[in-house]
Amino acid sequence: MLSLSRPRAVIFDMDGLLLDSERVALRFFEQASRELGTPWSAEVGLSLVGLNSKDANLLILKAFGEDFPLEAHRQRFGELYEAAIVAGDIPLKPYVRELLDYLVAADIPRGVATSTRRTRAEAKLARVHLLPYFGALTCGDEVVRGKPAPDIYELAARRIGVEPRDCLALEDSNAGVRAAVSASMPVVMVPDLLRPEADIRRYGVPVVDSLKDVLIALM
Repeated sequence: MLSLSRPRAVIFDMDGLLLDSERVALRFFEQASRELGTPWSAEVGLSLVGLNSKDANLLILKAFGEDFPLEAHRQRFGELYEAAIVAGDIPLKPYVRELLDYLVAADIPRGVATSTRRTRAEAKLARVHLLPYFGALTCGDEVVRGKPAPDIYELAARRIGVEPRDCLALEDSNAGVRAAVSASMPVVMVPDLLRPEADIRRYGVPVVDSLKDVLIALM
């Protein structure tokens, strides 16, 4: 059973942790490729989980070559994805609201550290009425190095006014867990599409089935 001491702040990843959005993104990556007649693979799609757009673009070009129509692909993906946001087709993950309500009642500050750019992150959180829960939002377009570098968690901790070692990070991706560990921030992994890789286990990072486990451990 997961055991947690009371953190001074909790910092959440967004996609795959707060929002069930990774499956939506993978579907639209594939659809954009199909419409444009370009190659795609599920393996490449999964390799993008947790990365910011700059690093994701580099992986796509490495996989499919420099002549891959990256701009057209990203534009079509963006059109499909933005429509899904507006339509409310990106649901919450289980126990998100229950955990956030508990943290509010316990007066534990909350932040977000997401690889998504700010405009899209704000739109996604606002659409599911989560934005007011968070005192600080830190996004992929606000740091030089994306996950797995520690930059985004270090900045998120500064914005919330708590030392990284006194926060708790909640992550679904291996890249995100590595970022938190590199920032010396305690982290719990709640896997979504990806299982923990060997180094995550070596770090001794707790891995749980859902945010319900985190909620129970904090109560």
